[in-house]
Amino acid sequence: MTQSILVLDEGTTSTRAMLFTATGKLLGSAQQELTQHYPAPGRVEHDATEIWHRTLACAREMVEKAGGADRIAGIGITNQRETVVAWDRSTGEPLARALVWQDRRTAEFCDELKQAGHEAAVQEQTGLLLDPYFSGTKMRWLLDNEPAVAAAAEAGTLSLGTIESWLVYKLTGGNFISDASNASRTLLLPLGGAQFDDGLCDLLGVPKSALAQVTDNSGHFGVTLKELFGAPIPITGLVGDQQSATIGQGCLSPGETKATYGTGAFILANKGTEIPGSNNRLLGTVLYQDNGERTYALEGSVFVAGSLVQWLRDSLGLLGTASETETLARSISDSGGVVIVPAMSGLGAPHWQPEALGVIAGLSFATGRAQIARAALEAMAHQTYDLAEAFAADGAKWTSLKVDGGMSANDWMAQDIANMLGLPVERPDFVETTALGAAMLAAKGAGLVPSLNEASKVMRGSVGRFEPEIDERAKQQRLVNWRRALSAI
Repeated sequence: MTQSILVLDEGTTSTRAMLFTATGKLLGSAQQELTQHYPAPGRVEHDATEIWHRTLACAREMVEKAGGADRIAGIGITNQRETVVAWDRSTGEPLARALVWQDRRTAEFCDELKQAGHEAAVQEQTGLLLDPYFSGTKMRWLLDNEPAVAAAAEAGTLSLGTIESWLVYKLTGGNFISDASNASRTLLLPLGGAQFDDGLCDLLGVPKSALAQVTDNSGHFGVTLKELFGAPIPITGLVGDQQSATIGQGCLSPGETKATYGTGAFILANKGTEIPGSNNRLLGTVLYQDNGERTYALEGSVFVAGSLVQWLRDSLGLLGTASETETLARSISDSGGVVIVPAMSGLGAPHWQPEALGVIAGLSFATGRAQIARAALEAMAHQTYDLAEAFAADGAKWTSLKVDGGMSANDWMAQDIANMLGLPVERPDFVETTALGAAMLAAKGAGLVPSLNEASKVMRGSVGRFEPEIDERAKQQRLVNWRRALSAI
């Protein structure tokens, strides 16, 4: 009997279910958008019940396409990482809206911790900086500001988890786990520690009793409730979205680097079994854990990438479709001096300015839609260039860059990144490597392949390549303009 892999890809703006063969061929997908709630500037929320219902609907569509639950060897889950859900484990119902990774409401708390001198010790333990981006301070905010969350904590029935924890709990009817890649994004897990740390929990004011058990990224994590799909399906892979894309790109050896351009932009370099450190405000994170042994990555996170194009389309009405940016960028020889610093959710690595606001510089009466669209795409290369310099300073110089994610399908942007980096940019024909990485882990967990290296050989497809081609003077002038615009923040 043919055995398929079902991947649940829980993104920021949508949820998807994707069906793969054991050789990595995509058989089908179903997708539903997620409602974005913006209750105040800097605040971004999701409805956890909506996430569950829409994920379940997409999954059922793919189970039917597979020919039934008995045709699926395992489920892999990949997810937006730092988003936090609070629910009552006695009822299985959420206690508040989920706080999304983009949410900045805990900036003041992070500043208090920094001013008290805690950041260096936290970074040494967790590889992370004290920033609202990460899950732990969001958990604390929910405890302090949502009475239902505080009451559940007092009653001992509170669960605090990231999206994979929430989905596993709902799918299995009660399993409460978090894989090491997601757990390493909370500020509560030491990179060298097996479970969440008492001291870090005390520092952030998060009860350890409300947290999940930390697990490997592939294995047997329980089975789905029979009534959901007609028969139980084992859950065999769990991984945060950026680690999943790194695996899906085949970055399984130290030094191999990928960049995912989706809602945000995230660059990870495999660091092997060496716990990574940074002097340039990059992040250390767990890439994956196998039989209790961890492989690590060095990461640079940009908060705004595809969401900038979405803003130009939906809020300003400058675009009809996101793909229109490529046509507009090609229609002119340069941006006319227009530079966009897309700090709508603060600035991430390597700047880490959570209170920063976006800037559009260099406007004139000659500025039109094309100049702004081109400047939006150029901002991706500018931010990537800053990260390349930071990685090199930390001893992780890139020799090429593997790109993926929805924005990477834009040929003009991929070429522009190669031009600004002065490096080859590689893009797989199948750019949905986030889902592919989860499929690879699930295939290993289900016993369809013996290792991730074997899964990579069997499941990954062909790759295209963009070589740099730009006048050095034009490149340097763009960097001058970029740094000038950064200084205006």
